[in-house]
Formats: sequence, C-alpha cells, structure tokens
Amino acid sequence: MSPPEPEIAVRVRALVKTYGSTRALDGVDLEIPAGQVLGLLGPNGAGKTTTVRILTTLLRPDSGEAWVAGHDVLADPDPVRRRIGLSGQYAAVDENLTGFENLYLVGRLYGRKRAAAKARARELLARFGLEEAADRPAKGYSGGMRRRLDLAGALVAEPTVVVLDEPTTGLDPGGRIDTWEVIKELVADGTTVLLTTQYLEEADQLADSIVVIDKGRVIARGTADQLKARVGGERLELVLASADDLPATLRVLSDVGTGEPAGDAHTRRAEILVETGPKALIEALRRLDAQSITVQDVGLHRPTLDDVFLSLTGHGAESREEPK
Repeated sequence: MSPPEPEIAVRVRALVKTYGSTRALDGVDLEIPAGQVLGLLGPNGAGKTTTVRILTTLLRPDSGEAWVAGHDVLADPDPVRRRIGLSGQYAAVDENLTGFENLYLVGRLYGRKRAAAKARARELLARFGLEEAADRPAKGYSGGMRRRLDLAGALVAEPTVVVLDEPTTGLDPGGRIDTWEVIKELVADGTTVLLTTQYLEEADQLADSIVVIDKGRVIARGTADQLKARVGGERLELVLASADDLPATLRVLSDVGTGEPAGDAHTRRAEILVETGPKALIEALRRLDAQSITVQDVGLHRPTLDDVFLSLTGHGAESREEPK
C-alpha cells in the first residue's frame, strides 16, 4: 500500500491478528482524515485494544498494512512513535514521582531541553486542573487525577495523532466532561484523534465518524446519529399504575409503534420502538386515557450503545476478554 494522501492521518487496510485459535482482528479497514476524531466502538474483546496496539507500534499484525502520520507502522515505526501520543485504558504514571516529575520526565525522554520540559509540564498540569497537586507523589492521587495525568503525558510531545484507548473509564461525570473538553481543544488545534470507547454518548460528543467492530470485524460505519437510526427510532416506555392494564396497554402500543411491544407485569412497564417520537407518545397517552388507564411515568429514550449492538449483532455490549 502506498502512503496515504496528506489529508489522511491514519489508514488501515485488512489488518489480521490471531492468538492461537482466536482471531482478534479479521480484516479491519479504517481511516481518519487529519484533524478529525474517529470513534472506534465495540464491546470488550471486539478488537479495539489490539487495533490500538498495532497502530502505536506495540504489536505486529499477522497481515495487513497501516500508516500513521505519513509513515508505515511496520516498516518505519520510529517516526510513528515520535508523532503519536497514547493514553491507554489504565493510567501509566510512576506513583513514586510527583505529577510534575512525571510530565517532566516524559518531556526529557522526548528530547526536550530542561527549561522546555519544565514549561510544558507546568502548562499541562494547569490545563488538566492538577496545579495544586503538581508537587505531590502520584500515589496519593485519586483515580480520576491519575487518569488526567496520564492523558497529559500523552500530549507532552504535542503529537499530530493522539490515540485514546477508553480514556474516560473510571472517571466520574465531571471528570469525563473535562476530558471531552480537552479532546475538543486538541481537535480544534488540528490534532487527529483515534478514540476507542464503549460509550455511545462519548462518541456522540466527540466523533466525526464511527467504526463499530465486533469479533474482530467491522460491522458498521457512520455518524452516531446514523448508527442510532439503524436501531429503528426512539423507545417509548411507560410505567402503569396497575399491572392489570398491561394487556390493553400493549395493544395500544402495537398500534402506535413498530415491531412487537414488550411488557413486564412485575415492574408494570411497557415499551416499544417508535418512528414518530413525540407524536407517538401523545397518541399513546390519548388512547390510554380514553380507556381510563393510569400512567405513572412515561418517556422517550434515544437508543443506547446496547440497543445499537443488539440491533447489529444480536447481543449487547457484554464484557469479553480481549487477548493482550
């Protein structure tokens, strides 16, 4: 494969990787235009981390080709390493060093002079809200603080391509939103990002395009909205005052929705997929009221990641072990 054109920052063709009888990657193709975010989605064990390890020169595929920042990952790995930043699923920080020392060390390893390494470390500590903890050993940091320090370390060299392997795993909602803002700033500055995640909401917020993989194969591509549309619209959910009204409610839902409605007498819940959203909700409530059926709670919900995977693969995003 010839080098990709300059506007393509990452290109992968027909990647295959096996571990014994397990085919972790089975012909994966993807590409990321420069300055964009590609969300790589899949359940645990789908092949996301294997893809990341190949693109970051940590693992060789059995076959296939990959280019990152204009360089062949297999034939020319050193220039790739100089142009990428990586933040993995687990914070890779030295617990015995302070936050400042961690980032300063990374800067020195990348060849920065002392003054430049110190300045970059302080800049990133401020950017990630770690200034007050800068001179404390990282072993005293919370999980969220370690995650932010790890992400800062991936940015020390100001890479043109940043690979984020489930970067918000273990973060509280505030920490996740802060991380999203940093990623948006990176892209605004022209950085290309490969983001692996199990959170459709995260891809919704950040990704220009999404590739879904399962069992080592690409099973869908598109934007978050396009993927959700494949599920079949929104889900109308009702909670009834009485389980005795469930059969009549299911008949009403079958008239306003698509497919078969589902109900649970124990929880008094009923649900169905709908194409017309609020119109279907209003019509359902009108018909239920006409039959004197009392509804305690009602809502419309956009598809979740599990809905997407259930639609695409027949199973949800359950955990499966991916070979390391």
